[in-house]
Amino acid sequence: MDTTRNEALEAWMEDHQRSSNSLAKAVNEALEDLTGKLGTYDGRHVREWRSGRVRWPNTATRKVLEEISGMSAVDLGFVPRGRSSSTAAPPQEDPMHRRTLVAGTISAAVAAATPATASTRKIGMSDVGRLQEKFAAVVVSDHKHGGQRDIENRAVDLAGSALNLQNSGSATQRVRSSLYATAASFRSSAMWAAIDGRRFEDAVAHMREAQALAELSGDQEFRIWSHAGSLYRHMGRPADARAANDVARNLHITRRDPMFASLGMARQMAIQGAAHEGRGLPRTFDQAHEAMNRADRGASRPVWLLAFYDEAELHSLALTAHLAAGHWSTAEYHAHQCLAVLRPHMKRSRAIATSRLAQAQLAQGDVDTATGTAMDVTAEAATHHPRVSRMLQEFGAALRATAPGSASARTWTEHTAAWRPNA
Repeated sequence: MDTTRNEALEAWMEDHQRSSNSLAKAVNEALEDLTGKLGTYDGRHVREWRSGRVRWPNTATRKVLEEISGMSAVDLGFVPRGRSSSTAAPPQEDPMHRRTLVAGTISAAVAAATPATASTRKIGMSDVGRLQEKFAAVVVSDHKHGGQRDIENRAVDLAGSALNLQNSGSATQRVRSSLYATAASFRSSAMWAAIDGRRFEDAVAHMREAQALAELSGDQEFRIWSHAGSLYRHMGRPADARAANDVARNLHITRRDPMFASLGMARQMAIQGAAHEGRGLPRTFDQAHEAMNRADRGASRPVWLLAFYDEAELHSLALTAHLAAGHWSTAEYHAHQCLAVLRPHMKRSRAIATSRLAQAQLAQGDVDTATGTAMDVTAEAATHHPRVSRMLQEFGAALRATAPGSASARTWTEHTAAWRPNA
């Protein structure tokens, strides 16, 4: 195995009077600035770089080494995988290697589709800002309509725009990281639209792309892993859902900002309900609520979080959990709490909470009230939102089974008949 010493790195360290421990400390601090997570390197890792045992560190580490030194990773003596000078695999597997390779195929595909002519254009944060404004529009559209294929496609196209921008000129490392983060956000939005539309195979594909892009950016991992937990929950895989959500909950940002910790706990509660672990639901709700109360409401946060996560969403997830666990009266309580504080523009969320409220009321035998509640769902939501349509179909089947031939069942049948021309 070729373990030629990295003389370029050693020379740079000697010129700048850097010991292995001091460089490791600088890398850890730079990683925290880049990713929000303090690095875990020590002098031993730096000595492995110097000895040639690790010839190509992971993407985030290469980025910060380049920022610290002002040199490219190659000029620092690191050897990209696949180079003829290092045909053997490194003795230590890069923990980001698999997803970085996936992300590399994304960039390669974009580069192949981009003219090879040199460009003098300077890409700046203003370009990133314009893309993020479009991201905000996608979030607004999602909360109004949700689950639609055109929202999913628009998010994918915008992710492609972010990647194409990478290849259109020169940029600082900060700008490039922001572009990858923006592309990851768009892919995560596409993932959520697919989940909401019950297109689970598409959602899994978007999840993988988003994870790969997030590795290149060093950011946005919480949203992607949290969405992955929701995806697996909707697919009826609570064990996988819990594992994915645990990744999100253990990220550094949940310790830095209690609002992220609250969302992680709230989605954990929904997973517990799906797994029929009803006894722990009140405690999980209290933990999520307490974390929300500790959070600084005026703190700067990503637009996707500000757009949906509040007390109404917390009660909505509690409603989901208790409904799945068969706690009908508690589910009804959380439904009323959700609807009382739900922001007016959250039309999709209102339709979902109302449909679940009707299910909880029907399960308690309150047939007339449940039917009236279900009829409050708008025809647009009932016919164009896959999750709402499915819940109302289930409600109708349960109503006919609970009160066959009743006036409420006839009323419901007549009411839904009027939707058919709009479907």
